[in-house]
Amino acid sequence: MSNRYFFDVFNTSIKRLRLIVPVVTRVHGEHHPELHEIKSLFLELDETTIKSLPNELELFHLFSQLRDVSHHYLVPDDACETYEEMLVMLKKLDLAYGKSV
Repeated sequence: MSNRYFFDVFNTSIKRLRLIVPVVTRVHGEHHPELHEIKSLFLELDETTIKSLPNELELFHLFSQLRDVSHHYLVPDDACETYEEMLVMLKKLDLAYGKSV
């Protein structure tokens, strides 16, 4: 299967994620230290996706780490709407990538 579906979802969500991932990490990172790793993995995912040719895109390892660190994108009880939005968007990217390969 083509990575086109993933790139469609990526292009739809990336601008918003670039804005909210750092903010959520700054606001909630003290009580949720895993956010620092989520931010780092997101930045790597963003950079890798931009630099890769569609047929050479390999993100299994990054999404596997994101799932582990975020407990499969589980929204914490004390999460704000933006925190939840971030996890939902990352999960959609993960699912889109899984459908594209």
